[in-house]
Amino acid sequence: MELTPSAHQDTITRDHLPPAGQWPELLFDLPDLRYPDRLNCGTELLDRTTERFGAHRPVFRDAAGAVWTYGQLRERVNRIAHVLSTDLGVRPGNRVLLRGPTTPWLAACWLAVMKAGAVAVTVLAQQRAGELAVMCEMARCTHALCDVRSVDDLVKAEVPGLRITAFGGDAPDDLLSLAIGRPDTYEAVPTAADDVALIAFTSGTTGRPKGCMHFHRDVLAIADTFSAQVLRPGPDDVFAGSPPLGFTFGLGGLVIFPMRAGASALLLEQAGPRQLLEAVAKHRVSVLFTAPTAYRVMLDEMNGHDLGSLRRCVSAGENLPAATWEAWRDRTGLRLINGIGATELLHIFISAAESDIRPGTTGTPVPGWQARIVDAAGAPVPDGEEGLLAVRGPVGCRYLADPRQTEYVRGGWNLTGDTYVREPDGYFRYVARADDMIVSAGYNIAGPQVEEALLAHPDVLETAVVGRPDELRGQIAVAYAVLRDGVPRDTRTADALRDFVKARLVPYKCPREIVFLDALPRTATGKLQRYRLRDLE
Repeated sequence: MELTPSAHQDTITRDHLPPAGQWPELLFDLPDLRYPDRLNCGTELLDRTTERFGAHRPVFRDAAGAVWTYGQLRERVNRIAHVLSTDLGVRPGNRVLLRGPTTPWLAACWLAVMKAGAVAVTVLAQQRAGELAVMCEMARCTHALCDVRSVDDLVKAEVPGLRITAFGGDAPDDLLSLAIGRPDTYEAVPTAADDVALIAFTSGTTGRPKGCMHFHRDVLAIADTFSAQVLRPGPDDVFAGSPPLGFTFGLGGLVIFPMRAGASALLLEQAGPRQLLEAVAKHRVSVLFTAPTAYRVMLDEMNGHDLGSLRRCVSAGENLPAATWEAWRDRTGLRLINGIGATELLHIFISAAESDIRPGTTGTPVPGWQARIVDAAGAPVPDGEEGLLAVRGPVGCRYLADPRQTEYVRGGWNLTGDTYVREPDGYFRYVARADDMIVSAGYNIAGPQVEEALLAHPDVLETAVVGRPDELRGQIAVAYAVLRDGVPRDTRTADALRDFVKARLVPYKCPREIVFLDALPRTATGKLQRYRLRDLE
């Protein structure tokens, strides 16, 4: 595959793209996906949107009520971009680590890195020194922009040669202090559409993270497919959600999608279920992004909160149980938009909205994407049969110097690691992560199906089902469960839950044991870490 001449002076990312033969096939069938060879996504999201909708329009809000307009954001981003390319010596192609709570300033730094032609490596404020050191080493980060409240762990990481610049403090060398006297206009680096714009690290649900390289055109492609075709936001929408900007679910839902549509986003440093409910009511949020677990918790907390402003609620990050979908619809009248995405593909690629939604399924391929179900050899399987989910579209997996590229991309398709069924009507139904399938005495048991049955019980807040090695059966299913306050964690409760599952599923799928925990292990982005439960087994 021939790439456009790069604008990067530091060419490490392009030099470490996988060989062309290991890339998935890319699709640009939709007219909106045919981008010019020279493209800077920061310019498109900020400057072009400001020209279309006006500098006076709101773009970012915070919990305290401060509102940034597109015009104000453009001036601040341009000043930061000047600091990057002059004071800090950032060259096009350098990797710039971004770290801090979800704030308008963090989003402004991301946009400035885009306009300066550098590569953003946005990480989580919760990640510790050891994790940060690994990611900085993998991405060969040269610079870091870090919220002053999140500097300590980055300093402790002791990354050789990393120049750390804090923002949000009062020191004379603080990024924002340096930016005050800089010009409020900036000519963005004319990056190639296929220059790397960001490196997103997988969330670590299976151990060592993988660095996923995405181009400037990829950033726009997720907005021009899922957001434009399924979510369909308008300029008056107010976005909010729980995923941080270091998680591509959050970067898309809280920065890229609203800015592509001329809308605004409420950026919350604290975005648990209770804070989201309060924020929706106070700031009249209309588009909400969070995980299924959060929607389930909000159901118990929503009394007294005015959610009348909501019109779109997106659920992703893990499987959405039909019981949660039904309960949310019954309480709010809103149909949750289920979706599956992947860091490797940047955002959601199978989903459905409004009358196209069918509870218990993920949906159909987002326009611009294709999906099919294949066997272990990569051959398509008939509708109604379980197999591996394979997808392709305008964005594809390109790991940063990682041999696991050939595991994820096979025959031109991205294999997401999920077991799915394609129903005869074309809808895709989630079964399990491929490595979460439990084989017991020759029977296949999908952990998420058992979890969904347990979650239908009113005493169960969270649950995860994994396989335990068993000499007789090979594996047995073990359920880990978090109960509501006041419910005894004893044998009687466990037996009652097992009977509850047996009334809904064939007996062999019933967990042989139920273990009660205070909380399930999750990543900083809220994804369940089943491998840690399997390690316990």
